[in-house]
Amino acid sequence: MKQIKRQIKHPHVPSPSVCLLVLLTLIWLAQGCALAPKKVLVKDSSQRFDAGDIVSARTGKVVTFQKLINHLGQVRVVYIGEKHTDTAHHDVQLKIIKALWEIHPDLMVGMEMFDHSYQEILEQWSGGRLSMDLFLEKTHWYANWRYNHRLYEKIFEFIKEKNIPLVGLNLPFHLPAKIRVGGIDSLSASEKQHLAVDIDITQADHKAYVERIYHQHKAALKYKFAYFYQAQCAWDDTMAEVIARSLGDRVMVVLAGNGHIIKKLGIPERAHRRTHVPYQTVYPISVGQTAEWSFGDYIWVTP
Repeated sequence: MKQIKRQIKHPHVPSPSVCLLVLLTLIWLAQGCALAPKKVLVKDSSQRFDAGDIVSARTGKVVTFQKLINHLGQVRVVYIGEKHTDTAHHDVQLKIIKALWEIHPDLMVGMEMFDHSYQEILEQWSGGRLSMDLFLEKTHWYANWRYNHRLYEKIFEFIKEKNIPLVGLNLPFHLPAKIRVGGIDSLSASEKQHLAVDIDITQADHKAYVERIYHQHKAALKYKFAYFYQAQCAWDDTMAEVIARSLGDRVMVVLAGNGHIIKKLGIPERAHRRTHVPYQTVYPISVGQTAEWSFGDYIWVTP
């Protein structure tokens, strides 16, 4: 019988040197991607900034922390934004508070995180008369604000250590939800007493900004936009009114979410119409995001 020989074709196997070259290339690419620093891009600009950069929106240039404080120390109200769960943003807030307290020992701190009905409790904290556990209990922290209190713990402790007056800016936390459902007119007379006397729903730029947010969140669409916007304005104007009522002749640092200070459309301009005092805003933003020069007077890039 004639034997048939099969020819088996073996795949080409690269030499060890080629394999090593490929492996080293992949490692180099992986390390390059891992080590490539993320930056903040400024919209309609070629400029990009690194973590730790403090950028003046007026000049578009990076400034030192001391230059920032020299400028902030000349105004009466300093707004510092935050993403509530970002530890780096709270570190920025504490660093500025400490530096401004050195310039203004009579500094006050106003916080979105407390509603103004807790003012007596906040004064007890500033006066050193409460433990942390009792402070959280009496302000109903986890019923109202709900974010982990440790995000703010160092700020609270510095306020207590230096006896800095702490001001609750917010309206009671259940009221915005009620307004979103039925509008301001649906509130009782006693509930309306917690709101600012004047609530402005006519600002076109602010309304356009809030409407963009509204359409980006499906959960918000169950509310009428008119009521949703009333809730936002009641929120911002009430905090602005509490700032104006509490400020006196002192200096205040205001801590609030970025959405309340962005482009100065929320609290800052509403408070300014009431106080007519100079103010500045600091907008913290994490690397990998896009900013606009209009976001704040200063943009602080965080990791």
